[in-house]
Amino acid sequence: MTTPSGASPDDDYWRRPDPAGPPDSPASGRQRSPGDGTSGEDAGGVPGGPAAAGYTGPPPTSPPPPGWRPPVHIQGTPPRRLPPQDMAALDADEQRAQRVTWGMGAVTGVVLLVLLCLLCSRAFLRG
Repeated sequence: MTTPSGASPDDDYWRRPDPAGPPDSPASGRQRSPGDGTSGEDAGGVPGGPAAAGYTGPPPTSPPPPGWRPPVHIQGTPPRRLPPQDMAALDADEQRAQRVTWGMGAVTGVVLLVLLCLLCSRAFLRG
């Protein structure tokens, strides 16, 4: 069973702060007293301080000094040269593979056409 909004004081902690309400109300998001079981971190603030008003952005950064580079401990080996390619042999292999592909497609098409003809002829001969 749910209760209507505002019926339970336990829900006050999860409500949005009322802009016209007092700043120290439980629904304002500010730090509660230590005796009520919440801390400044739970309320969205810094421990021991007031709650943050909003996101202030990332902390400022300083650029590294000019010419700075990370230290290099191991020098990598340079890439080796690839062997030359025989373009004529590659073209011949590609044409052979294309012929095999087209041949298998043609055989598959013929088998499917024969099966279709057999199924259709059986359906027409029964009826």
